[in-house]
Amino acid sequence: MHKNARLTPLGRAELVRRVEAGLTPRAVATALGVSVRTVFKWLRRYRSEGVSGLQDRSSRPHRTSLKLSPAEVAQVELLRRQRWTGEQIAFETGVSRSTVFRTLRRLGLNHLKRLQPMEPVQRYEWEQPGQLIHIDIKKLARIKKIGHRITGDRKDHTRGAGWEFVHVCVDDHSRIAYVEVMRDERKESAVSFLHSAVKYYARLGIKTERVMTDNGACYKSKVFRRACKKLGLRHIRTKPYTPQTNGKAERFIQTAIREWAYAKTYTHSRERNRELPMWLYRYNWHRPHGGIGKKPPMSRVGLPVNNLMTLHS
Repeated sequence: MHKNARLTPLGRAELVRRVEAGLTPRAVATALGVSVRTVFKWLRRYRSEGVSGLQDRSSRPHRTSLKLSPAEVAQVELLRRQRWTGEQIAFETGVSRSTVFRTLRRLGLNHLKRLQPMEPVQRYEWEQPGQLIHIDIKKLARIKKIGHRITGDRKDHTRGAGWEFVHVCVDDHSRIAYVEVMRDERKESAVSFLHSAVKYYARLGIKTERVMTDNGACYKSKVFRRACKKLGLRHIRTKPYTPQTNGKAERFIQTAIREWAYAKTYTHSRERNRELPMWLYRYNWHRPHGGIGKKPPMSRVGLPVNNLMTLHS
């Protein structure tokens, strides 16, 4: 029921009752705040259908004269699969443009890219921790006060708060993650994060051999290339416009955003950043990971299960 609706089924029954009691349709319309035409409409439905006629109906028409026959739909699909545009199909078949486009949308062929067969998903996992790490960056708006995402009021926004850049690293085999919130995504920050990530995995007994990144400017820089060479890392960059190649980092970012960055109402970025180490500890040491048999990432580095808490207590 629309929030501003004048009449509910109960109100329509009251309308009918008042007219049947002898009041004029105009008087009833004035009393209930509706038009005389509305009064006659509900009277007509009541007298032809009874009480059931006072219920809401679907606004969908009983008949659609422009609906295509199965043969016409098949012809539209055939021409579309030959990469004809909607305009060309409408001209060839004599059907209106709107009907052609509506049919293509229903068939799921409204975008040409959908005519291409989907590339098979290539799932891979390196055999040992450290053989490949995935690195990526997520930009987050700084928090200076509670904003419209929480209050629901678009006026509650902070101008000029700026951005923070969450640098993330995920080990391909174990899914152990390392994260730092940095001021920017420039090459110097990317190199600093790379060194920190390699040291973090080294403390866990993991020797890093390869690093995969996207084609961001900081990762294409000579500074980053020299850093990889100095650390003895082979640098692999993803194919342009295929973020799924670096999917483990992309998926981790989604999880971090949902379970850390947007999980609570933070009053300031500092509060959100203080929460990060605790969340990351739970993720690495306790949170079941769907990609590795519902086990925590740290279970894949050869550490005894009963030592998990001991090493971080």
